[in-house]
Amino acid sequence: MTVVAMWCRHEGDDIIGIGKHIPWNVPSDAKHFLDVVDGQTVVCGRLTYESFPNRTIDGCRIFVLTSDETYEVSDNAHHCIISSQRPLADLEEDIYVAGGATVYHLFMSGKEKLKPQVVVDCVYTGELLKCDGEPVSVTDCVAVLQKNYRRVSPFYILDNVESAIWIRKGEFVEQSVLKRLISILEQNAEIRW
Repeated sequence: MTVVAMWCRHEGDDIIGIGKHIPWNVPSDAKHFLDVVDGQTVVCGRLTYESFPNRTIDGCRIFVLTSDETYEVSDNAHHCIISSQRPLADLEEDIYVAGGATVYHLFMSGKEKLKPQVVVDCVYTGELLKCDGEPVSVTDCVAVLQKNYRRVSPFYILDNVESAIWIRKGEFVEQSVLKRLISILEQNAEIRW
């Protein structure tokens, strides 16, 4: 099993959202996300789950991490509720961590077996849209990234988003996972080391 975390944060302040909103509109970034998780097992929090169109991603098995045991998913055959990481520990398939900030923090600082071996760090360099709500950031996760991971790819730049692949120091990662991520990120991107 390979655990991959993917986020898009704002340059300088590591904001990934304001209230329930993503404070930028970059269709190519949303497409990258959907391409990366296509057909994969995805773990996300309730608010992230609710941000997916129709509360689903076609072809994905989705675990919604929430303390609300009465929460209802949109597809009982392919989505389920979990209240901790424990049910994920015995999975054999790759896991893609899709946020929000609490879920990223849990994986980046949690149990060794479920810490991401790979992080796709996407940084939005444009202006934030005005949104209602409090800023949500992943600053603590970025600190873990910079301390415990190393960048192994160039920057893939597209529409004010600079994406790079990071691997946890000392980890072996399936080459097929890396090749798949690289092939998605390099589509139409300017590549810069």
